[in-house]
Amino acid sequence: MNSTPQVPSQEQPFTTLSGALVLPLVLALFAGGVALIISAFTQLAPIRIIPGIITLFVGGLGARGFFAPQPNESRVMVLFGSYRGTVRRSGFHWANPFMTRLNVSLRARNLTGDKLKVNDKRGSPIEIAAVVVWRVEDTAQATFDVDNFENYVRVQSESAVRHLANAYPYDHGEDSETTEITLRSGMDEVSAALQRELSARLAKAGVVVEEARLTHLAYAPEIASAMLRRQQAEAVIAARKKIVHGAVSMVEMALTELSAKGVVNLDDERKAAMVSNLMVVLCGESEVHPVVNAGTLYT
Repeated sequence: MNSTPQVPSQEQPFTTLSGALVLPLVLALFAGGVALIISAFTQLAPIRIIPGIITLFVGGLGARGFFAPQPNESRVMVLFGSYRGTVRRSGFHWANPFMTRLNVSLRARNLTGDKLKVNDKRGSPIEIAAVVVWRVEDTAQATFDVDNFENYVRVQSESAVRHLANAYPYDHGEDSETTEITLRSGMDEVSAALQRELSARLAKAGVVVEEARLTHLAYAPEIASAMLRRQQAEAVIAARKKIVHGAVSMVEMALTELSAKGVVNLDDERKAAMVSNLMVVLCGESEVHPVVNAGTLYT
């Protein structure tokens, strides 16, 4: 059995009459109906009651055609199950009273997602959440192509955030390249990727994504303490590397200056002792208390 693909709906403009022009006519119908009923009782002419009731009914029916959308609001016009168009202009309007008018807001909205527990690209459990700024672009698609476009945005946003977390690692690993984009270091690139994916997912509902950004990112509680210790160890190692590199440069400079200026001539054994002492002084964490040799160099 072949299924017919769904044809996307497309928004169409709908032309209305000015409510200010139709209002006097409706008021005249109400006034005429009331006058006919009153005259039927005062002049004992019951036959006028029926036209009066009909006039009042027509006036009441005409009054149902008035509507006034506010700025950045729209009305989707449906007549007996058929889409007729969308009114985007704010103001006082009048249209066929038999039409159903569905209110669709065009204002920007915020969707603050819940914290989701997912695995990143390396399989580490993390917590992640995002905020999405979106608005309706095509009212026909938002109304007729999905069941509930607000719920559709919420579900698709959660799915996109989960997919994003699976596509990137949380942070640089020990063997990973520092140029690799991660959730923690590549916030701008990750947000742009999330916005692109959401735009593609929500286009079916006539929704445009204005902005999408991560609001929460952390390791899951069961591995947070272990990852914190790892990050601290990496920071300590990086600091030690910098200290040792600086100490070696200073020792090399000291030996070169002493040799170049002929201050003292040291054999290899004494150079090794001097290097050892300088490295202890420069790389030690606690304050060093040197011992002054008051005798000869070789005593």
